[in-house]
Amino acid sequence: MSQQSRKLDRALALASAPAAGASARGTFALPRLALPSSLARVAAQPKAGRVALTSMLVATFAVVAFACAGITTLVPSSYLTFPPWESGPLHPLVRWLPTYWLALSIGFSVVLVAMLVAYGVVLASLRTLPMRSIVICILALHAIILLSPPQQLTDVFNYLGYARLGALHHLNPYAHVINGEIHDPVWRLSSWHNLHSPYGPLFTALSYPLGLLSLPLAYWIVKVVTLLASLAFIALIWQCARQLGRDPRFAVAFVALNPIYVMYALPGFHNDFFMLVPMLGAASLLLARRDRAAGAVLMLAVAVKFTALLLLPFLLVAARRSERRRDILVGAAVASIPLVAMSLALFGFSLPNLSDQTTLLTDFSIPNLFGLAIGIGGGAPGLLRAANVVLVLSVAYLLRRRGDWLTNAGWATLALLASLAWLMPWYVIWLLPLAALGTSLRLRRWAAALTVFLVLTFFPVIWMVLGAVGIDPMATPVGHASATLQQKLAVGPSPNS
Repeated sequence: MSQQSRKLDRALALASAPAAGASARGTFALPRLALPSSLARVAAQPKAGRVALTSMLVATFAVVAFACAGITTLVPSSYLTFPPWESGPLHPLVRWLPTYWLALSIGFSVVLVAMLVAYGVVLASLRTLPMRSIVICILALHAIILLSPPQQLTDVFNYLGYARLGALHHLNPYAHVINGEIHDPVWRLSSWHNLHSPYGPLFTALSYPLGLLSLPLAYWIVKVVTLLASLAFIALIWQCARQLGRDPRFAVAFVALNPIYVMYALPGFHNDFFMLVPMLGAASLLLARRDRAAGAVLMLAVAVKFTALLLLPFLLVAARRSERRRDILVGAAVASIPLVAMSLALFGFSLPNLSDQTTLLTDFSIPNLFGLAIGIGGGAPGLLRAANVVLVLSVAYLLRRRGDWLTNAGWATLALLASLAWLMPWYVIWLLPLAALGTSLRLRRWAAALTVFLVLTFFPVIWMVLGAVGIDPMATPVGHASATLQQKLAVGPSPNS
């Protein structure tokens, strides 16, 4: 690393002036994140941060505009149907834009790389960026993405498919599949036609009222509420940073301006935000010593996605004293009672289907790559079981390890992501707030490295490059078995066949 870069890195570690409303406990400090010397030189320019923020806005608007233009590779299933209510209000203004598959694939890949660079410049320029500029950029990004149709995957229509399955067609989504509503208009827009719902009972129950609305209205409500949940999540990151006595600029920018957050999590309108809001709310309540409330709120996150349960043992470690730990467990137990009662009343003893997706492989999941590297043909079942054992041992070690509990929870989340056979880009947002709020520079570097890895392994150009050289990570018996199962779950036989 150059001398200039080292100076910049040291500067980011210095305490900044106290923010308005800072507590008397100390000043807010900007955490460090070592960056390549080339980015450090760019970031040293006085206006570099503002230019980077502007570049992110322009890039995001460009992607949204092309996504709204018409049938495009950016919007799944648009070749089957692309109704005006999905394409949105921008469509009449941008429908003249070209939608060639190859050009858009290359263009989207270039945009992702450019946003990675801009992200690095923003993080390196934080001392010159007021919180106001960061907040305005984040709000503008959300406003732009609100105009976008769902990009990359069709999860939002899967949510609505399960909601309509239960509320409109009176079929338990944990015991029936979307193929049970093959004549419903949501069927052509959804993807997991033969998969029982993997989503938690609280999320499923809250989505039921949407199933009684018209599909266009329900679709726009999901988009608006998801983006509001994202803003609430970012606000909680800001709150936790202040509670910890740290400059909230870094934590907010590290999470909310991450290219995967902007290009995958937000325009995919994923329900992860409905898990992350109560998760981070529990952390904030614990920092405020409201332990029972922290335990109760965390159970809301678990009832959305079971993944959130990973945070509970780290909350107990953070509480330290036995009476505080008892309060957390009491809060969790009290909150669980109505949640379990609601689940039994609506869904009986049926549970979310977590087994099918855990056996599916993505090309560049860590178990699949590791299995290829050691010569066993990718993510074989035995390797996946071993990965789960390693995950349990890692969490046990981290619970006994001294140090910052947020950092240890972050390492546990990183271990969880490394163990997943089905790894999607936006899963990195589970890790980002813990890395941003924790004290470990190494964890932040791993979170940044994982971001780069996921961008490079999921942008469209990678498939062209690998295809040209004859590389296919799924060209193995276990890869073929996973592809067959995925096809079965995605399509499956219709109920009338």
